[in-house]
Amino acid sequence: MTSAYQDTPQTRPATGPATGPAPGTATGSATGPAPGTATGSATGPAPGTATGSATGPAPGTATGSATGPAAGTAAGSAVGTATRRGATLLAAVALAQMLVGIDYNIVFVALPEIAELGFRQGSLPWVISAYAIAFGGLLLLCGRLVDRYGRRRLFMAGVALFALGSVLGGAATSPALLVIGRAVQGAGGAALSPAILALLSANFEEGPARNRALGIWGAAGSAGMVLGSILGGVLTQALGWRAVFFVNVPLVVLVVALAWRSVPLDRPEAPAGPLDVKGGVLATAAAALTVMGLTFATEDGWSSRAAWVCLGLAALAVAACVGVESRAAAPLFRKEHLGNRHLAVGTASTFLFMAGFGALAYFVTIYLQNTRGLSALSTGLVFVVPCVGVLIGTHVGGRLATRSLRVALVSGNLVGAVVLTVLAVAIGAETGWAVLLTTLFLLSVGQGVVFTAMFATAATGSADDEQGTVGGIATTGQQLGGAVGLAVLVTLTAGSGDTTRAAVGWIAAIVAAGAATALLVPRTRQDPAAPAHD
Repeated sequence: MTSAYQDTPQTRPATGPATGPAPGTATGSATGPAPGTATGSATGPAPGTATGSATGPAPGTATGSATGPAAGTAAGSAVGTATRRGATLLAAVALAQMLVGIDYNIVFVALPEIAELGFRQGSLPWVISAYAIAFGGLLLLCGRLVDRYGRRRLFMAGVALFALGSVLGGAATSPALLVIGRAVQGAGGAALSPAILALLSANFEEGPARNRALGIWGAAGSAGMVLGSILGGVLTQALGWRAVFFVNVPLVVLVVALAWRSVPLDRPEAPAGPLDVKGGVLATAAAALTVMGLTFATEDGWSSRAAWVCLGLAALAVAACVGVESRAAAPLFRKEHLGNRHLAVGTASTFLFMAGFGALAYFVTIYLQNTRGLSALSTGLVFVVPCVGVLIGTHVGGRLATRSLRVALVSGNLVGAVVLTVLAVAIGAETGWAVLLTTLFLLSVGQGVVFTAMFATAATGSADDEQGTVGGIATTGQQLGGAVGLAVLVTLTAGSGDTTRAAVGWIAAIVAAGAATALLVPRTRQDPAAPAHD
């Protein structure tokens, strides 16, 4: 795949008698359709291929009517422009992912003050659940919409929904309005996540360039989750709970400013074929009802009638969706997706990652506040240490994934499982801070490695025009894993004498299962020039 944002451009700029109107674009008598494409007197038939009066010997090679010093200037300008746009694009999607990560945790520490808005007893958890249900329920549909209507359109729509939800939440005068605002934020996250993954996969070549980009993206998202805990404590204590919503607005403005000129325009032609509306509705209902049922089970226990009603309806929606998809002319996802081992293992890894690593933050937060007596602000500051570990891990994960996706996934999960086992033995009311912070740091390094590698695995081997669907499938696994993991872990630890110790032990087992699952990744050594396959 040729990308304008690769580390090594695949097109050699050409010279012509005149300079085109866009920086970094050299033209002869006509200008090619893509920025950074140079033409002579005619434009070649393929995007990214430029010709002079005759076509050069290799695709992607352009010739003009003359050569000379101007050629070097045009080449340097084109390369510099492509590099700057690639860096700006990466900054835009990384900041957007950080925004999603921040909102995953920022509301937790503000819940006691949010309750003063008038929430009835037992209804406060819906501030969290509304976000999770909308996010998890809409991912599959939004992933398909990314491939159908365009990455830029869904990215911008997601940012707009996120901003709208933040304003509604911050200005809410009743619990209902606040919950609606959180649901709108979740819908924005559902549009953003597959669009971001599709932009990264389509604009960075499979191999080192993409893995580095995924490492930066993963670091931003993981850091956002930690920053959410910190910002939640700081803002709530200093400015009140409404600030945890309004803080998103300037971040959204910055994302739009970065993305406006760096995110490539979508193709202008209308999408072909009908939209699978029935499949989209049923898939959304199945995912949303599953998350809702698990949320009820977490809050009220598995004896909750509401939980079983939702899960039963989810099962019916899944069965109906399978029937509809088997007959659809343009299905939401195809049988080929099920046969893609990279996607299957990548999605299983995202599920187990959130069921294990993702649930850990919940139990560590309770431990720090209830067992160690820390304030919300102090608890948030403790999470700075794992934040650093995640940043290091995502960088290492990008490098390891370039060598071997299997090695990256297995090693990251194994590090996490071993350190979690040690933590399960050591953790208690009197655990030394050096031991606690060291183990949190080390397991966060493993977490960062897995985070990068699992999405790189899911995206491998799929066409560019399917990366939205692929991202939607992988991220749905992530959201469902978080809901299933927390519900099951709360149940398993309910009767134990030491909830934290028991939870960490079970999480170690889940992460070890992630390492075993990673052994199923096809033996592939990625090469940016010619990726190898089984």
